[in-house]
Amino acid sequence: MSQDIVADGLNMVMNAKRANNGEVILKHHSSLLLGVLAIAKLKGYIKSYHTEENKLRILLGKIHSCKAIKPRFVVGAEDIEIYVKRYLPAKMIGTLILTTSKGLMSHQTALEKHMGGSLIAYFY
Repeated sequence: MSQDIVADGLNMVMNAKRANNGEVILKHHSSLLLGVLAIAKLKGYIKSYHTEENKLRILLGKIHSCKAIKPRFVVGAEDIEIYVKRYLPAKMIGTLILTTSKGLMSHQTALEKHMGGSLIAYFY
């Protein structure tokens, strides 16, 4: 177990997807991981998630791939498109998740608000 809970959690999600499991149970979670999962749920990549007895249960949805972005690049609003091209398979497919001064948000929301931030993860 590394010190990056978001990366570990998303790796376990991908391992479960590859093994055709519909759910994942994580022993370790953080508020940042919960925020990332909230955006993934809004976008339909996971069906639901909830905590029970210090464990996090995640039900997978229509997810093809997800991964934490390391190192966590700090990008301005004008540079987000560069990273969309780097991490996502096509322009309108997938979501980059950024942390900004206004909290976690998808790259589409960050572009609408003309905000930059630190790249956390991507889903498609």
